[in-house]
Amino acid sequence: MKRFTLLQFTLWLLALCAAAMANIMVFHSYGMHKQEAMQAQLQRFIDLQPSMNVEQVKEQAPLLAEQLVALMPVQKLWLRDSNGEVLSSKTPRTEESFLAQISQLQFETLRSQFATSQDAELRVEFVADINYMASAFEQSLIYFALVITLVCFIPIASLKTAYRGYRRRIADIVSAIIDQFITNNDMPEPINRAFADDSLKLKLANQISPALNRLQAHLGLQIENIASSALEIKKEAYKDVITELGNRNMFVEYYERHIEHASDDCFGCVALVRGTELQHINQSKGYQQGDEYIRSIADILTAGIRNYGSASVFRLNSSDFAVVLPNTPPKEAERFALQVQIKFNQYQKVYNLPSVAYIGIVPFEQHKPLSELLANVDIAMNIAQSKHANAWHMLRAEDISASAVQGTQNWRKMINEMLEKQAVDLAVQPIMPLGKSSVAYSEIQARFRDEEGHILPTSSFMAMADQLGKSVDLDQMIIDHSLNAIKSKNLTAQYFGINVSAASAHDDKFMIWLERRLIKEGDFAQRLVFEISELGLQRDIISSKRFISMLHRCGARLTVEKFGVGLTSFKFFREFKPDYIKMDSSYTRGLEDDKNNQYFMRLMVDLAHRIGVRVFAEGVESLEEKQIIEQLCLDGAQGYFIEKPKELH
Repeated sequence: MKRFTLLQFTLWLLALCAAAMANIMVFHSYGMHKQEAMQAQLQRFIDLQPSMNVEQVKEQAPLLAEQLVALMPVQKLWLRDSNGEVLSSKTPRTEESFLAQISQLQFETLRSQFATSQDAELRVEFVADINYMASAFEQSLIYFALVITLVCFIPIASLKTAYRGYRRRIADIVSAIIDQFITNNDMPEPINRAFADDSLKLKLANQISPALNRLQAHLGLQIENIASSALEIKKEAYKDVITELGNRNMFVEYYERHIEHASDDCFGCVALVRGTELQHINQSKGYQQGDEYIRSIADILTAGIRNYGSASVFRLNSSDFAVVLPNTPPKEAERFALQVQIKFNQYQKVYNLPSVAYIGIVPFEQHKPLSELLANVDIAMNIAQSKHANAWHMLRAEDISASAVQGTQNWRKMINEMLEKQAVDLAVQPIMPLGKSSVAYSEIQARFRDEEGHILPTSSFMAMADQLGKSVDLDQMIIDHSLNAIKSKNLTAQYFGINVSAASAHDDKFMIWLERRLIKEGDFAQRLVFEISELGLQRDIISSKRFISMLHRCGARLTVEKFGVGLTSFKFFREFKPDYIKMDSSYTRGLEDDKNNQYFMRLMVDLAHRIGVRVFAEGVESLEEKQIIEQLCLDGAQGYFIEKPKELH
């Protein structure tokens, strides 16, 4: 369109110039002819005049000049004698039109013309006046220019309108071709048959077809790359970092695809393996040893499924693994559990552990919901944990309801025996003060043993006690034993921390009992710090407030442990103002390389210090972590690097 407009403008300009040039040349020719005619007319006029002598010529010159000016259109007129002397002159008009000026400048159209009498006594010289003719030519040139302009620019306007319509039509046709390409996932063959109804569409289809085919090939390659990248990302997202096994997300997807929504008949067994010593190892030996412990369990399970075809191992969370044994009957699953148990026993002896892991097994069949299966395998796990170290239990379909009761009864019996015998061991792990802070304390940790003297998994033990409503009794026993041990060993000058469950903190009877116990201890109560988890405080804000107020009335202090894993706002801390917060170990682990955790901990320290709350870090197991914690201005550090838990003495 731009090229066409430029071409039309050029043609218009050339036509206008040509018309102007032709007009000037015609005007010049006409002017020359006009002057010759005027010269002939003047000569005839002079010839008709009677002969005059010199004196008569001089006398008649002015009158004759007036007659000639009236007779002929002239710009200038001179009457001269035989010697060339001017007898009379007239200049009726001096202005020239633009066209006359151009013609005069280019061709010298207007020249002086002469006529002489027969006796040569009179010579007339004049310059013709052709301005009236020039005006006519100029007007005709203007009309011609208007016509040329219309002829040149009307096509531009009409073509622009036509171009817009054509462009819309082309766009509609291309859109239709692309739609058909998308529908068929290829250009239809033959093209002339598919687009025979429209010649323009057929031409465009033939022209666009190679480009669309190239686009199809390119998009296909891109889709393959994206699918490959997505698969890699999915593998990374579904992979556990420590063990490189599939994580819980992969387990859920595997179960839903191959069991719950399977199209073919399927059966088998699922085993839940729980590494119950992880928390104890993390606290006593450090998180690096804890990772090694988890990797060892993963290696034992991976080696154990090698003879079971398509069996798979997944890590569900920090301490739990799932083993899927497709097409495996319960008897064969029991054989698998025995083999794994032997490996666990060997590992236990080598590393001198109370236990390694417990196994709960349940059979499954096609379309069994995952939630139901997990509930049943958790029952099997509870029963296994109520037995000896590294025990396993197979929960068959016909025993599910009875086994649930049996597992609960076993735990209830074990916990009641512990309470009856007042059997609890106490260990202590100190918190080292950092910087200018001199206030810290030692945390008292409870340990429980079975009939054979093996240490039971504390987390499972306390969780079952909470489930069975025994948390208050256990916490009372632990507090009594702790206070008695401190006084008997004459350690009342030191500060000690004691863990309290959320169930006990929110129990009115326990609160009354603890208040009386603290009042009885007098000044020693001021050296006691009670630890409760952040999530536990969130269960019941009102009860938490009453519990904290009671501790402060008695002079005791409160630590919010595992801080940072919940959603508690600092409005809560401004209202109830705990004395300490203990950052969850997940923020300490690898702190030297994690800028996000450093920023978060620094923010928490600044906010806590503004309201007078001291901040501790737990899980410190390297010099680098300790140095970073000191730089972040925390008030204390606890962990394997600082000091291992040891017997209270």
